Amino acid sequence: MSKYYLLLLALVSNFTFSQTNNNGEVKTKDIEAVILQDKSDPRALEILRKVNNNYLFNSPESLPSYSYKSYEKISLDFDQDSIKAYNDFITQRIDSLKRLPERPLKATERKDSIESVQFAKLAGQSKLFLWERASEILFSSKYGEKINILDNKISGLKEPLYELMAFRSNRTQIPKEIKEENRNLYRYFLTDSLDIDGRENYVIRFRQTNYRETADKKKFTGYIYVDKETFGLKKIESNSTIENEGSITSTWIYNGGKWFLLKEDYKLKLNNNLLNTGLNPDRKKNKEEKKRDHENTKKFGQYAYATADYFDFKTNINSSSKDFQGYTIDVKNSDGTLIDQYRTSELSKREEETYVTIDSLSSKYKLDRKAKALTGLLKGKIRVGIIDFDLARVIGYNKYEHFRLGAGIKLNERFSKYISPDAYFAYGIYDEKFKFGAGVDLRTSLQKNSFFRIEYFNDVMAAGRFTENLWNFRMKIMSSGVAINNNVFYRYQGFKVSYENDLTNGLTVNVAAKKSEEQSLFAYNYKDLGNQFDISSAVITLKYSPKSKNIMTPEGKFTYEQNFPEVYFNYEQGFKGLDGNFNFSRFDVLFTQNFKTKLGVTGIRAYGGLLVGDAPIWKNFTMNGLANGRNGLNFNLTSYLGFATMEGGKYFNDRFAGTYLTHRLPWYFKSFGKNVSSFDFIYRGVIGDMKNPEYHQFEFEKLDHLYNEVGLEWNNFLSSQFNLGFFYRVGHYNTSSFKDNFAIQFKLKLLGF
Repeated sequence: MSKYYLLLLALVSNFTFSQTNNNGEVKTKDIEAVILQDKSDPRALEILRKVNNNYLFNSPESLPSYSYKSYEKISLDFDQDSIKAYNDFITQRIDSLKRLPERPLKATERKDSIESVQFAKLAGQSKLFLWERASEILFSSKYGEKINILDNKISGLKEPLYELMAFRSNRTQIPKEIKEENRNLYRYFLTDSLDIDGRENYVIRFRQTNYRETADKKKFTGYIYVDKETFGLKKIESNSTIENEGSITSTWIYNGGKWFLLKEDYKLKLNNNLLNTGLNPDRKKNKEEKKRDHENTKKFGQYAYATADYFDFKTNINSSSKDFQGYTIDVKNSDGTLIDQYRTSELSKREEETYVTIDSLSSKYKLDRKAKALTGLLKGKIRVGIIDFDLARVIGYNKYEHFRLGAGIKLNERFSKYISPDAYFAYGIYDEKFKFGAGVDLRTSLQKNSFFRIEYFNDVMAAGRFTENLWNFRMKIMSSGVAINNNVFYRYQGFKVSYENDLTNGLTVNVAAKKSEEQSLFAYNYKDLGNQFDISSAVITLKYSPKSKNIMTPEGKFTYEQNFPEVYFNYEQGFKGLDGNFNFSRFDVLFTQNFKTKLGVTGIRAYGGLLVGDAPIWKNFTMNGLANGRNGLNFNLTSYLGFATMEGGKYFNDRFAGTYLTHRLPWYFKSFGKNVSSFDFIYRGVIGDMKNPEYHQFEFEKLDHLYNEVGLEWNNFLSSQFNLGFFYRVGHYNTSSFKDNFAIQFKLKLLGF
């Protein structure tokens, strides 16, 4: 029972209603039959071009302000036409099992058998999962978007899942079926026009390009209805090319001169295997039982159903800054007591029974605990009671420690809403040394991200790393291998006190003071002063992410949608007067942006750093080389700011500027399987200098010419979840050896840009 429940939670935690939906009153003419060809109708492509050109103008977000409400429902169930057959099948199976001769069973086998029978009966009486959400959406061109959760109800869980509560629908996104970059994934045909709600619409049929059969108009996978006057989308219907695999329908309504999404319906087949091998498939069976199960087995498909209704549209509303204070999502109520006020249709008997049935099973199968554990995985942690285990600290690899094994724990809000201690330890296989740290967060507010932190640390780090303060989990994971071929490490031990506060939804500030003892772990001498120093400094970090969307949860702020642009700024000031050995100022900044044009999607990372004053080499900046520096092939994993062809730990500067450019070509194709592939062109460049390299008495080079590498990345390589990149070094640092200049790089797709 629980694994299927968690399967749907995993689906909806990253769920987007894919673009399409139904239920406009359609007065149709007879649509002419069309002979399928393997190229699109130019008339249909021209209409779709105008749809894209007018999309922003037709979007409600081109208005000064608006508001509306929504009611959304997600469930897990059998196909409606299969429920009676399923119940008949279960009854027959139970009767047949009763007639079998009894044989001795172990206690665990008997328990599993009883639970299997109970669950089989319950699955026929109710849905397996049900979740409802009611929201109010406000928009202002001046203040942005605000979503008020009016109520929320989920079967089997006593506490709301805030990560689920923040899932994104497609109400503001361009449907994938009409995106220009997806044109070669479909074939489009203009078939007729029809009247919908008193407005004339073009009718465009489409099918996926891998569907080559001809002549039968039923082989079309969907329809697009386009308003003739405005070229706004009225409706999209999309079906899977495989029968009963799924369907999506979306309908828009014309209101205030703009097209608002009115309704979405989504049906997706999850699997075909639930209870398809008898009532107790887990216990060992003899040959006769297996044969009998095979003969009597029937398969019943499980589907995820999602619906969304949008209503109470208002344009040009009176709004003030108070209406948009706090994070993007504000939870007004979440206990399910008000949800019936916003339902756009009554619950069916199966849906009503779901809350009763699944709630009764919740404590037995510990669904609350397992659901919380699953949402923790999305943030890189495993939750067990009051303890969160940090997955990022379990294993790592670098040139100094080689494999690094460890563990990190943090007491969560179940321990205390305001106090959260944490600790970690790690052990390096190669250096054979333990590292550890401990700290405590003291929250000052439950309405937003605001807390003091005190911590102690005794650890090692690669010299010259770019500051990662306030980076999210995905960015840090991508950058975790930046020191994989850098053996220039230093040890640091000391204390730090900091305060972090979200001044607005998009602006975070962190101020800190730290005192540490730092020592090189390589042969080094700075200005004949040795290799061990006391550092006293203050640090201020700013993060500006005006378009990212957040929600406050009992665990703290959760960014459910990271949007660009983003700016990260760090300023560290070293003090000689507070028992520190040096006065210095260290600055670094990172700017990220991602934008789309007709030529494709372009991503930019621009970053740089400056060190002024006296400081050891690890306070300077390494250039993030990932290559091994040997004669073999350069093969590495991607890094957020790393260079695939640059030797690790070779270059250090006290000032530098770098850029990472990626451009995704608007050409999408399928090799095999279900994933769609594409190509990215990538350019990485960096240049800098060092004022007094002779102060640092160890072997390194300053990078004072432009370092360039270009690459081509194949996204969803062979329909896998990995991207494969090929990179080549050009310009001043190019050598006569192909192996030195060439590198292959792997990247996990989910890491994104």
